[in-house]
Formats: sequence, C-alpha cells, structure tokens
Amino acid sequence: MLTTLFVVDDDQVSASPQGFIGFNHYLQDYPKLGEPKTRIINLCDTERYLSQGYYCSLLAEARGHWALPSVKTINALRNGGATLWLDASSLKCAMPKEDLSLVVTMGQADNAEFQKIADRVFQEYPAPLLALEIVPKKQGLKVQVSRLSLNQIAQEQQQACLEVLSQAAQTKWRKHSGSKKYRWDLALLVDPNEKVPPSDKGALDRFVKAGSKLGIRVQPVEAEQLVQLNQYDALFIRQTTAINHPTYQLATAAEEQGLVVIDDPESILRCCNKVFLHDAFNYQKVPSLKTVFVSRSDEATLDQLEETFGYPVVLKMPEGSFSNGVYKAKDREELKTLTDKLLKDSALVLAQEYLFTEYDWRIGVLNGRALYACRYFMARGHWQIYNHGSSRFFSGGFDALATFEVPRPVLQAALKAAAVVGNGLYGIDIKEADGKAYVLEVNDNPSIDHGVEDKYLGEELYMQIMSEFLRRLESRGQ
Repeated sequence: MLTTLFVVDDDQVSASPQGFIGFNHYLQDYPKLGEPKTRIINLCDTERYLSQGYYCSLLAEARGHWALPSVKTINALRNGGATLWLDASSLKCAMPKEDLSLVVTMGQADNAEFQKIADRVFQEYPAPLLALEIVPKKQGLKVQVSRLSLNQIAQEQQQACLEVLSQAAQTKWRKHSGSKKYRWDLALLVDPNEKVPPSDKGALDRFVKAGSKLGIRVQPVEAEQLVQLNQYDALFIRQTTAINHPTYQLATAAEEQGLVVIDDPESILRCCNKVFLHDAFNYQKVPSLKTVFVSRSDEATLDQLEETFGYPVVLKMPEGSFSNGVYKAKDREELKTLTDKLLKDSALVLAQEYLFTEYDWRIGVLNGRALYACRYFMARGHWQIYNHGSSRFFSGGFDALATFEVPRPVLQAALKAAAVVGNGLYGIDIKEADGKAYVLEVNDNPSIDHGVEDKYLGEELYMQIMSEFLRRLESRGQ
C-alpha cells in the first residue's frame, strides 16, 4: 500500500481541495507509527529559502518519505528559476514559431503539441507544477523553468491541474533521472566554435564517461547556458581562459557560490599574465630563461636589449595562449617595430632569450602531482610548436611518455613552477638543453586531446582528473 499526501502552505488549506493538508499538519502528525510507504507532493511555495515548502521536502527526505520536488530541485529553481537549452531536432518535437508559455503538471504539458519539451524539462527538474517560458533561438530552444505553487495557477487552469495531480496519486511515479544514480553534477564549460580548444570532442566524451563511473554527471555547457550556476556542484573549464572574458567571470562566480572549480579564478589570474609568472619564477627560484620586462622602446632600451640578449630575441605579450602573442626579432629594425606595436596594447612586454630546441616538454600537473608528460615538436620550418601563419603545417608532432621517463630536472622544474600558481590542473611548458630545464610558462587549462596527451595513460588520465573532482567534492561535503 502506498499513501500520497498533497501538502500546501498553511494559509492555502481553506482554499485547497478536500484531502489536501497544510504544512503544519504534516510537520506535527507525521511520520506515524506503522505508516505505509508515503510520498509527498509538495505544492507549497518554495521560492524563499527556508520557507514552509523548503522544509516540507527537507523533512520528507529525513523521514524516509518520497518527496516531489526534492530539496535539490527546489534549490536549483530558486532565485528566478533555471535556464535550459534544448535541441528541438534531437527531441523530434514541434518547434515553436514564437515565444510560448507552458504549465506542466506532473510532467504533463497543458499543450499536448509540446509534450516532448515538457518531458525533457521534467526529467531535469522533477516538480509537480512548473512554468515554462520557451523562446526559439537560432541555436535551439531557450527554456526558462520556474516552480509554481497551487495558488499561482490561474483559476481556469486549476481544475485541469488538479485532475492530473489526482491521477498521479493513483499511479506509480516515473523515475526521470535514469537508471544511473548521480550524487554530483559538474558543468563542463566548452566553446564549440573555438579554433584551438583545450580539449577535442573525443576527450570531452571521455571526461563525461569517467565522471559517470564515479557518480558525477558531467554536462557539457556553453557560457550562456550557465545562468544558474547553483544547480551544479562543480565547474570544469575546457575553454581557453582570459581575464577580460566570461571564463574568468564564471570561475569567480562559481567559486563564490561554493562550487569546486578547475580552473579556479586565482589560477586563471596568475597563469594568464606572463609578467606575474616570470616575476614569481625569479622570486621562487624556478629555473627559466633570462627574461626582462620592457616598458619603453627608446634607443637606450633597445641598446640594453641588444647587449643583454643579442639576436634573435623573443618578445611576448603578457597574455596569450597556443603560441599567440609571441614574436621573434632578428635585428634592431624588427625589435623596434615589434616593441612599438606591442606596447600600444600593454604597458609591459616581456623580452626573453631565444633558445631553439627540437621539442618543448609539457608536464601535466594536478594538485601538485605530475600526471602526464608530452613532448611537442616544432611545426615544420618554424621555431614554435604552433605556426599560426600556416594551415598545412599548423603544429608539429608529439609523443607521450610516462612521468617516470621524464628527466629529473624537467620534472622538478615543473612541480616547482606549478606550486607558484596553486593546486589546480596545469600544463607546464619547459625547454631542456644540456641537462638543464627552463620553464617557459604555466597554462591553467592545458591541452588534453584524445590520442595526444592521453596516449600513454589512456582512459586513466580522465579517471584521475575526475577522481580529483570527486575528492574535492567529498572533502567539501554536501
């Protein structure tokens, strides 16, 4: 036998149908000795934190009652609701031609033509009464989801909603979360339009699978879809980061809301500016190439650079990734032209000694531990691993090795450089010559592509990274 209780706010009891009970009735009279299995359909207002509706579901879960909505769903839909992006073609449903409002009762839409949209939303946010505001966009359907309490339903719709609720009380509830039970939700931030993203689709798919094995639901999302960060427990940024960019803003907001974040905003702040890195390298005695900061391009400065470095000399913008913003001056004329150009965009430019090697090391470090190692060879006919001026020979070859095969000076330099930044996931770029290691930079969201960085560890690389998320989530508690 199964008992279903409809619970409403105390001030709504008199206006509710017979058989509905108020919150205080549920609070004081339940659980009962020897009671049958009980499910609670919570129709209270839950918008306010610590409201009667919030406590109704919280108490139901504590009492072993099956509550709809759960506390997790309530939290996800507070503060204006949540935004969900849907692909109408994958749902194989009708595409609204204009903005549309739906009321969804126990997963049933008040307009049957758009039932598949209601099914998908109810799967994500199982609650007895939902309001959907659907806006057709070029990239799909933008669905604003919010909870409704019974008294918010228009009078002419209430009877139809009550009939659906009554039917639901006589049937088994569908479990919409799938057969897999997830304890944690992780947002995987990506940009499908990025030319050189930190991870390709093969790697992203493997992050999703690795998370699933550990009880983490990994959902690839774009920046504009993260309107409600609090519906997630963690944020994993797999989009090229920058300070004046949504990636940094989202990382900051996520950290403020208590999410586990990689890349955390402090790591982004430190890694995105080579001025900070090289000053910190010098102070912390991290082995690196001779580097000076340039703030002017007058003749005296050029004389000093020539005396310090000779030619060629490398010039770097403080911010840049994938070899962007890095230039080589072969003579004084080029040095003058490049410094003039770069100082228009930045008050400081880095000048660095030139050291050619056939390859650069990339050591992946996670929470202070070396995770993977790669050697990236220079692009054909070029002095860097990426040649942005060539579409045919854009990058050179690579090989992946076990970390125990990495020369000790390279490994030690990588760990020392990572410690300067923090305890996140970093890719440390290092040149090696004559048995010495020279740190070039620390990347806060290093490349992890299927068939490249995972060539040696395979699926274990993704499991290790997701396991670190799990460790941090468990340490944080929920």
